[in-house]
Amino acid sequence: TLTYDTLRFGEFEDFPETSEPVWILGKEYNALTEKDDILSDVTSRLWFTYRKNFPPIEGDCVPGGTGPTSDTGWGCMLRCGQMILGEALMCRHLGRDWRWAREQKQREEYISILNAFIDKKDSYYSIHQIGEWRWPDASDKIENAFIKSFSLFLNAAAQMGVGEGKPIGQWYGPNTVAQVLKKLAVFDTWSRLVVHVAMDNTVIIEEIKRLCMPWLDLAGDAAGEGEVNGCLEGACALAEEETALWRPLVLLIPLRLGLSDINEAYIETLKQCFMLPQSLGVIGGKPNSAHYFIGYVGEELIYLDPHTTQPAVEPCDDGQVPDDTYHCQHPPCRMHICELDPSIAAGFFCKTEDDFDDWCMRIRRLSCKKGGLPMFELVDSQPVHMVSVDTFNLTPDFSDSDRLERFFDSEDEEFEILSL
Repeated sequence: TLTYDTLRFGEFEDFPETSEPVWILGKEYNALTEKDDILSDVTSRLWFTYRKNFPPIEGDCVPGGTGPTSDTGWGCMLRCGQMILGEALMCRHLGRDWRWAREQKQREEYISILNAFIDKKDSYYSIHQIGEWRWPDASDKIENAFIKSFSLFLNAAAQMGVGEGKPIGQWYGPNTVAQVLKKLAVFDTWSRLVVHVAMDNTVIIEEIKRLCMPWLDLAGDAAGEGEVNGCLEGACALAEEETALWRPLVLLIPLRLGLSDINEAYIETLKQCFMLPQSLGVIGGKPNSAHYFIGYVGEELIYLDPHTTQPAVEPCDDGQVPDDTYHCQHPPCRMHICELDPSIAAGFFCKTEDDFDDWCMRIRRLSCKKGGLPMFELVDSQPVHMVSVDTFNLTPDFSDSDRLERFFDSEDEEFEILSL
């Protein structure tokens, strides 16, 4: 595991002097004339790393009642998941062009986002809700479903692990993280995101529009029975809001771009994904080597590395958060694209329906280009061979995602044997 007890910024290679365009999450830069802008953009992304010395995790799902005080060695993919979700929340509440500056007074929305990821028991997305989090029952009101918070990735991955016989502290792959996001986004009433995981390498336009505009089903329900994804009352209430015409979409697409190595036929298509204005980047990797990829230059991928162990952060009495360690203030890491593990999940954010329609148009244009193999298929409606999935099913049954994890996440050594 690549872990550092302290940040040694001097060891990081400076950004290359090159005439090739630099792409960061849909933004194009010139490395010769816009290096400061590149670094400012990278620094403004939320950087979640291993943490240590936070209060012990306590709860019924932790053997003995007391768990780890650090996620070093097992939380890297979960931290990458936090980063891709954090980027979606930043785009949702602050906009893609928002920039972070050290020691400046931050907007309330930014503080709210950051507070949600603090590794404390009462933070929305902290590791400490692992032992207390439960699936809501029918008597719960939606706004109280999480009993203060739902601790997004680290909590839910542990919940998933307990349900599937996996101990807390086991590494999870990108597909598992994507499945966790989908299950939990239902309860984020502030951001009101729709997180959709497109399986079988297929993105279905009709399915996504029904999820982002569920009240459309109500209008077409001539029988008057009209329960949409088990949430008729909620859909009607949301439809009355001016901002409810489209629920912002986080589209996650788990992909396998090869067996043990990436198939070079996908490389150009993968690069194109970072050029899309809707890009949230890519999470991927293998045990102890997960990264959050945010762009590329030439044949190198640009990424944020979670494999740095930093002390846990305590919010100030006034509610502000010491946020220096949540932003990568050194030149970003780079790797040759051929070194990428083929198990990834690509992410895209569409705040409006127009954003999604634009994304569909761009993807279709890319599929017509020569020089690259499409990574996934975009279709108007569900193919007859695909099984319909209840996206809003709240039952904690992860058997399907666990089965798919063996293919997409490749954490089983046996996978490599079978692929020979």
